[in-house]
Amino acid sequence: MNTLSYKTVSANKNTVNKEWIVVDAEGEILGRLASEIAKVIRGKHKPTFTPHVDCGDNVIVINADKVRLTGNKLGDKVYVRYTGYPGGQRFVSPKELMAKHPERIIEKAVRGMLPKNRLGRQLFKNLYVYAGTEHKHEAQNPKPVKF
Repeated sequence: MNTLSYKTVSANKNTVNKEWIVVDAEGEILGRLASEIAKVIRGKHKPTFTPHVDCGDNVIVINADKVRLTGNKLGDKVYVRYTGYPGGQRFVSPKELMAKHPERIIEKAVRGMLPKNRLGRQLFKNLYVYAGTEHKHEAQNPKPVKF
């Protein structure tokens, strides 16, 4: 048997085929939507997936203000951050975050599902979230995708 005929091919940044997709978050459940977005951003839906390369697609999320949280999470869930100063722990609920910055709810959910390293930080830049139906990426001809 010829062992040279079935080599594993790893993708690199020159051979990767990146596409633009647009996702409508209206009426979608936050966690289920975020896991699908994270999978697409990472590139795990492609047969050429390589773990150490940014081989995922660019994702545009519209209607982020119309995403749903099930149960009592809207009032009970807490996002925690730390300012770096003594006594600087700050808490915010999704209800307060939706009122001020509705796109950050999806950003936080997707960021938590990406790798916690420099690749994850690079992958997160491929996510664009908008509260309304308008976005500024029409020139890229994004394909609408329904999860």
